[in-house]
Amino acid sequence: MVKLDIISDPICPWCFIGKTHLDRALAQRPDHPFSIEWHPFQLNPDMPAEGMGRRAYLETKFGGKEAAYNAYQPIVEHAKAAGVEIEFDKIERTPNTLDAHRLIHWAGIEGRQIPVVSALFKAYFQEGRDIGNHEVLADIADGLGMDAALVLKLLASDADRDDIIARDKHSREMGVNSVPTFVVASQHAVPGAQGPDLWLKVIDEMLQGDSA
Repeated sequence: MVKLDIISDPICPWCFIGKTHLDRALAQRPDHPFSIEWHPFQLNPDMPAEGMGRRAYLETKFGGKEAAYNAYQPIVEHAKAAGVEIEFDKIERTPNTLDAHRLIHWAGIEGRQIPVVSALFKAYFQEGRDIGNHEVLADIADGLGMDAALVLKLLASDADRDDIIARDKHSREMGVNSVPTFVVASQHAVPGAQGPDLWLKVIDEMLQGDSA
């Protein structure tokens, strides 16, 4: 197997688009060699723990409503071209994603990381749910076979908070300044929401190398 590390944030629309592209390539190559692990990167590490209203967030981040609209137009266009459904109008709050990253970490321990990541993207971008809310996170965990009561208990504690922050910091120190960033075999960094064709090429080259 070849390790594919994905550095991402569940409120990053490019990460959602990038995952969709990768999933389509993997579906076409069910014998792919990848062993996938998701890693934390907070787009807004200074976000208040309770998050903030999305309109206020966008206008503060981009310097006004018009600038926010212009910044998001390429995302809307790329999502449409990729057939990715994103319901920006449903999103009322921009959350702090530290707790969502903790859930992704715990899901990885139980072998449920990929479905939990998928569920977080769906909850945020398609259902407009606040994935910084502990009840929402526990509900997502419960729907994928995790112990919701345990997840709530862990979220109410400081469990793995420092670890997530340290891993985020490590990625930045290694030069990651945008997400998604894919790292193949701990050697080759592939930044951005690459299309399925690129991933099919990478997979095919790996499979050919194994058979040579």
